[in-house]
Amino acid sequence: MRIGRIGYINCAPVYGAIDRGVVALPPGGELVTGTPSELNDLLVAGELDVSVISAIEYARHGRDLVLLSDLAISCDGPVRSVALFSKRAVERLGGSTVLLSASSRTSVALLELLCREVWKILPKFAEARAEAPDLETLAALPHEAVLVIGDAALQLAAAGTYPHRYDLGEEWKRWTRQPFVFAVWAARRSAAASASIHSAHTALLDSRTWGLAHLDELAAEASRKTGVPIAACREYLGGLDYAFSDQHRTALTDFLRRVGSPQFVQVA
Repeated sequence: MRIGRIGYINCAPVYGAIDRGVVALPPGGELVTGTPSELNDLLVAGELDVSVISAIEYARHGRDLVLLSDLAISCDGPVRSVALFSKRAVERLGGSTVLLSASSRTSVALLELLCREVWKILPKFAEARAEAPDLETLAALPHEAVLVIGDAALQLAAAGTYPHRYDLGEEWKRWTRQPFVFAVWAARRSAAASASIHSAHTALLDSRTWGLAHLDELAAEASRKTGVPIAACREYLGGLDYAFSDQHRTALTDFLRRVGSPQFVQVA
């Protein structure tokens, strides 16, 4: 049983109790850590049994996957860890180079949607070659703006390097009045009804319950890992939603419709 997890601190409330031995994985269970796109590909290829997966990649492969109920990473307003950092106001980015990381396909799709439908601009998107380039590498590449996700986005915001920062969760909320679902947990459809998948799902839910009750502890650990102040880490983790309700399902379906992606939102 191979279970995928993103190495960013946003997954700490779901995996923190498992890491500490407070909640046990099913017998033979193993955590596999990677970037969002790495885990997407491993789950789709059948190299993982259960994993967190970018919402848009789940939809694209919905015939082969099934969502685990009541588990996602979403926001209802600012997300803080998915942001466009820009040297100029977003309205002036038409024709300018906007650098993208390959690490998050949902975030890229959301940015492209906002550029097209909200900001009414057509930038030149360029993908960074590295899977998860560090901030120094990004800064050295030619660009007017850059999409940064995960812990690096928190670090870059704290550094104040760019004069303009656009939080994509906040921009989506302002536009649609809905929450935004960045990632979900899914299992291979062929094994979704098995006892081992059910046990893994239960372990993740139990670990999340512990994590949400220990956000102060997790924030202190996140601060040590990232160098971001404890208060900022606590605000960040406390601002994320790890449930998947009917409201989240509606919002995700709306996003998938807007980007023209298949709309598989079926839950085990």
